[in-house]
Amino acid sequence: MNLKKSFLNHCKKKNLEINPNQLELVDHLNKFYNLNFNKSFLKKIFYNKNTKPGFYLQGAVGVGKTMILNFFYENFKFSKHRIHFNEFMISFHDFKFKYKKDKKENIIDKFVKKLKKNYELIYFDEFQVTNIVDAMILGNLFKKIFNENIKVLFSSNIKINDLYKDGLQRDQFLPFIKILKDKCFQEKLIIEEDYRKSQSDKNKRFFYPLNSTTNFKVNKFYRQITKDIQNKEKTLSIKGRKFIIKDYFNGTLRFDFTDLCAKNIGAEDYIKIAELSKFMVIENIPNFKNDNSNQQQRFITLIDILYEKKIPLLVSSKSQLDTITSSNNLRDVFKRTISRLHELTSTSYN
Repeated sequence: MNLKKSFLNHCKKKNLEINPNQLELVDHLNKFYNLNFNKSFLKKIFYNKNTKPGFYLQGAVGVGKTMILNFFYENFKFSKHRIHFNEFMISFHDFKFKYKKDKKENIIDKFVKKLKKNYELIYFDEFQVTNIVDAMILGNLFKKIFNENIKVLFSSNIKINDLYKDGLQRDQFLPFIKILKDKCFQEKLIIEEDYRKSQSDKNKRFFYPLNSTTNFKVNKFYRQITKDIQNKEKTLSIKGRKFIIKDYFNGTLRFDFTDLCAKNIGAEDYIKIAELSKFMVIENIPNFKNDNSNQQQRFITLIDILYEKKIPLLVSSKSQLDTITSSNNLRDVFKRTISRLHELTSTSYN
């Protein structure tokens, strides 16, 4: 695989700015590929003790991590799977529930055996850990994944050492950190500019502050989308739970922030909602402080899923996008949310 040459051609066709730090990263990905998949290359070096099955890319928001790893993934010709980490863990918990009565085989072994049968490479974009249930099992799960020599790509805003920082019972999470450090090539992409902000235009579908003028603009935009046809109420059933969408029209969903983030719902619910959506309106986003950090964490998860599913947004907020405040513990990860909102609310994003 001559990834660098292909990447340069890709940038030229897309009229993308070429950054030397990104080119260096492409070289490292090419090395990762050669060490793990290029059999002729392996024969030449016989055996390389430094070969690792994982590649962990850390960097600030909007620097092109996803773009480059997506490019690598698209050019990868073997069996592969790109999945949001929340969806991956939901699939594990569903699998665990399905086979809970099977005492013949360890559930993690059985789950990983299925992964190995289907995929040589798994790619997690914007990897982070926030759920204590997930945090407690990741060590054993990924130990088995790496032992089975399944290759894994991670992109994240967070250093490996800082994953699940200040989380409950973090001492039990530390073995997973050691596994990642032992089994992954670690790279950091450093670029000062946030490309999502620079490439999004000024005519955003983002309206603030929360007043009658903003409300008029949101209603006007919404009427244009729905063509003034009366909206329907739609009920989702998610593992026995009911979730009511009050405003639904032909793939356009309209919510108040509290309907999505002030209730006890999570990633699995957001995934099901996103599957119904072609366009979403979220109104009345507040500023975040320590006393509403749970709502902020749900909002972060929601935006990650909508970004993964490529759902364009119209948003109204108490504050201008770059000045929405954050709780102390979520300040760093919230930068990614702001960056993604820049892209999802851009009128060029449809």
